[in-house]
Amino acid sequence: MTSPRITVALSVYDNAAYLSAALDSILAQSFGDFELLAVNDGSTDGSAAILDDYAARDSRVRVIHQANQGLIPSLNRIVEAARAPYIARMDGDDIALPERFARQVAFLDAHPDHGVVGTQIRGITPTGALRQDHVVDHPVDFDRIVEALASDRPGSPLCHPSVMMRRDLVRAVGGYRAAYRHCEDYDLWLRLAERTRMANLSERLMLYRYSDTQVSHRHVLSQNYGAAIARLARTERLAGRVDPSENWQTLPPVDALDQAFGREGPAAQVRAAVTRGILYAPDALAGEGLPLIVAHLEDARRTGEPPVPGLGRAVARLLRHHRPHGAWHLARALLRHRSGR
Repeated sequence: MTSPRITVALSVYDNAAYLSAALDSILAQSFGDFELLAVNDGSTDGSAAILDDYAARDSRVRVIHQANQGLIPSLNRIVEAARAPYIARMDGDDIALPERFARQVAFLDAHPDHGVVGTQIRGITPTGALRQDHVVDHPVDFDRIVEALASDRPGSPLCHPSVMMRRDLVRAVGGYRAAYRHCEDYDLWLRLAERTRMANLSERLMLYRYSDTQVSHRHVLSQNYGAAIARLARTERLAGRVDPSENWQTLPPVDALDQAFGREGPAAQVRAAVTRGILYAPDALAGEGLPLIVAHLEDARRTGEPPVPGLGRAVARLLRHHRPHGAWHLARALLRHRSGR
């Protein structure tokens, strides 16, 4: 059998409400030389039956059913099973516009020095309406993507479900790493950027569904924590040192990072980066992130370095979001820092 040009990597977990629209958008692509490899990751809502129905009607659709393992093992299973040289990511609640694959294949064919290409996106609501209040412009060229990856500004410079990647490069860097749950794409971009160039097309070729239940809302603290450690791991690799996180299954607690990296400083760097990343996330600010911010203020007092700016405004933000307990604890920590106690 002739191998297809693209393997669509789709991991599905309880996406029944949106899955048919996502699958229809893939099968309607103007570039049709692909296999759609879908892992049903233990869905309980009817997603499995939807996938099997599409596979029965279109020979390009292959379905793997498994007990729930999570996104990272599911994507790595697809990467290993992929028959095509290009892997196109897709999520079960998004919609790919008809020219997405054609534009990305044309770009990769014309730019052999590039291993990853994403697209711009249009946000949609859970009901599928366009979001006029949320426009994201991802950087187009490689230099700006690397600049964004190296900074500790929140967010990724590539929209994960919009990317197309060269399969052999993803395999060469070891695929997605288990420890970086909720920021597995960010860690992958950092490692791929050491081997290849990356870009985003200027066209908006994906409709990206936003909801309050998605990972970026529910796991903002762990996303920022993992991304900060991934940047530290990149620093180690670029300096010719061993990346201690290479074989981790989980990330260590923040107080263990200096020992894990074999030097003083990583723990304080991570506390500062995460503090900066959760300033606009009231749940994280008032919850598990609060002890980390208090420790960051202690780091700043001990070293004489200024703390992350904006913490005073974060107190007011917590009050506006009806979290007086968190606001009180953060205000007290700031007062203690300013008084030198």
